Amino acid sequence: MKLADFDFELPARYIAQTPATPRDSAKLLRLDRASGALSHHRFHDIGDMLAPNDVLVLNNTRVIPARLRARKAETGGAVEILLLKRLNDLTWEALVGGRNVRAGMRLTIENSEISCRVVETLESSRRIVVFDRPIDGLLPDIGEMPLPPYIRERPVNDERYQTVYSAVDGSAAAPTAGLHFTPELLDRLTRKEVKLATCTLHIGLDTFQPVRALRVQDHRMHSEYARLDANNAEIINTAARAGGRIIAVGTTSARTLESAAVGTSSPDSAPPAQENGACQRRHVAEFSAQTRLFIYPGYRWRAVDAMITNFHLPRSTLLLMISAFAGRESILKTYETAKALDYRFYSFGDAMFIV
Repeated sequence: MKLADFDFELPARYIAQTPATPRDSAKLLRLDRASGALSHHRFHDIGDMLAPNDVLVLNNTRVIPARLRARKAETGGAVEILLLKRLNDLTWEALVGGRNVRAGMRLTIENSEISCRVVETLESSRRIVVFDRPIDGLLPDIGEMPLPPYIRERPVNDERYQTVYSAVDGSAAAPTAGLHFTPELLDRLTRKEVKLATCTLHIGLDTFQPVRALRVQDHRMHSEYARLDANNAEIINTAARAGGRIIAVGTTSARTLESAAVGTSSPDSAPPAQENGACQRRHVAEFSAQTRLFIYPGYRWRAVDAMITNFHLPRSTLLLMISAFAGRESILKTYETAKALDYRFYSFGDAMFIV
């Protein structure tokens, strides 16, 4: 399977620079996988497309101020640190931008007395760094919100890059499909007896790293921490037994649900090919682990019945996942329609509901 088959033209004018205001006023494109039919709405209309006992699975991760500006202690050269994953109280995996940042080098964090040492050089710009003190509680003072590089201006309020239900600190990026929900919309859905469940997946390196392998199968996913607790697993399974659909809000929720699905020997390996087929199982179990699950066309879905998602980058793991869900040709055709109708792409962009 060639990565080039998942490419498309996307002029910069389609890339959203600001979030919709209010959140639920974003456009919503509904795609029916079975028929290929499209319909066009606003996100606040999502309730009209949901039924009692459908369950929305929300990723409650919260973005931390993970971008640190630093200097090389020896030379004063500028360095940027993007924290990806906390390994222990002092040790983090990070992306480190700067010239010739090597193991043994000490970095001082700007506007603070905090420093760290690079202890291991990994592939590309990934590094393991050890701080001189725990920094979790200090990040609001020394860090910045790690907005994607294609967003040129910071929003006036950093909370616009958080979901309204964010609760668990640890992510280097927002689960952007959830940015469209408001408390009022969630309340209306609850009154309609749509069920809400939460999971946690702390978004890390694969949000920032493009797929470089020429063959899709050769891409290596980095692990991300995912958790589905027993209570939320039961909410999901009960809704499914009552005939409701399991609806992943975002690709991160989908990845967590598929990692938590019962019935395969390893959550990191794709089951035998059955492209775009209906779910083979409707049972998820408590799950708390690093997941390396890579979902691309040919994957047999085991938990997710429908998905709310944004419009993704060409050649990305996220585009590969939704192509596995709805078919490559259908997704690329839908994206061309979205462009023709001025839908906005990427993190602050509009939404799709794939059923």
